[in-house]
Amino acid sequence: MTEIVRKPSIIQRLYNWTMEKSAHPHAEYWLALVAFVEASFFPIPPHPLLGLMCLANPKKAVRYAIICTLASVAGGMLGYSIGYFLYESVGLWLLGVLGLTDAFPPAACYLREFGAEIILIKGATPIPFKLLTITAGFIHMNFWTFLWASLASRAFSFMLVGILFRLFGAPIKAFIDKYLIWVTGAFLVAVVAGFLVIGALSGDGKTKEADKCSSATLESIGLDRK
Repeated sequence: MTEIVRKPSIIQRLYNWTMEKSAHPHAEYWLALVAFVEASFFPIPPHPLLGLMCLANPKKAVRYAIICTLASVAGGMLGYSIGYFLYESVGLWLLGVLGLTDAFPPAACYLREFGAEIILIKGATPIPFKLLTITAGFIHMNFWTFLWASLASRAFSFMLVGILFRLFGAPIKAFIDKYLIWVTGAFLVAVVAGFLVIGALSGDGKTKEADKCSSATLESIGLDRK
């Protein structure tokens, strides 16, 4: 009986392509590129590539994390610009391709209500950074507030990954390699969970706003530009 060979999914192919860059002679440049584009439109986060490079060269883990941080913040500025200037023509399409259309209204509401607090909390949640960068630009969030909050959030996220992969790198990578599709699905589901965490951490004085944001639409928060 002939065994049916399934073609790898687009996500799997992108993941494999990203992982191949860890052995490239200019791996640091590829790391910076992946971190940059992920902050605005690329679906694969730089964390696996960062972890693999940290695993191969633990002494450079902090260096790699710094590269990731700076490149991601720079990419976040591109995402901010897309949301600020090109939401209707580019941003809306990108969110649709990435499966983040439904998450956009709550993100816009949370960012408008809580500002930098959301970007800082995001560093401890699985909310895609690109969602926040595009949304921050769309709502015209103060740029300097966005910048320092993004720097703090990204630094926390990548330094944490660097340390974890330094200590437990091999088991983590093996799990991602084996269960990538499930990890991706769980990641998308966790977007909703991330917003619930934000609501829970928002404090008694802001519970009403958090509840409002969890079911927000563009029309309900007055951000429909059409």
